[in-house]
Amino acid sequence: MKIKLAPFVENACESGFACLLTMVQGNVLVLGVSHWIVASQTGLLTGAIAAAVATVASSKRKWAVALVLGVTTTAVDAVVHLATLGAASLLEAAVTGVGAFVLSLAAGAALRRWNGVRRRAAPQAR
Repeated sequence: MKIKLAPFVENACESGFACLLTMVQGNVLVLGVSHWIVASQTGLLTGAIAAAVATVASSKRKWAVALVLGVTTTAVDAVVHLATLGAASLLEAAVTGVGAFVLSLAAGAALRRWNGVRRRAAPQAR
């Protein structure tokens, strides 16, 4: 069985980046080690769950994969921030999930466009 690592890495990065930006509310100047640790935990857990679900479902629909990524990011972010459970923490988890959903759609569109440009630019052997 061939294991594909790319979906896991892509999902982990999108989810972790969304978590990182949401934690500091876009102010990257205040990023600290603790922010990176929490964002890494969220990204790795979400990446594993979303990649497993996407692999099992064999979904070619980018919006479905993005939706799974957004929902799992919301759930994992709420669990990772369990110590600060409250309305604000749950709202932050939801915003992080929406951010991961949007980043996933944008990254998927950019990759499809990049692959299309590369395919057209490559000379065809006859």
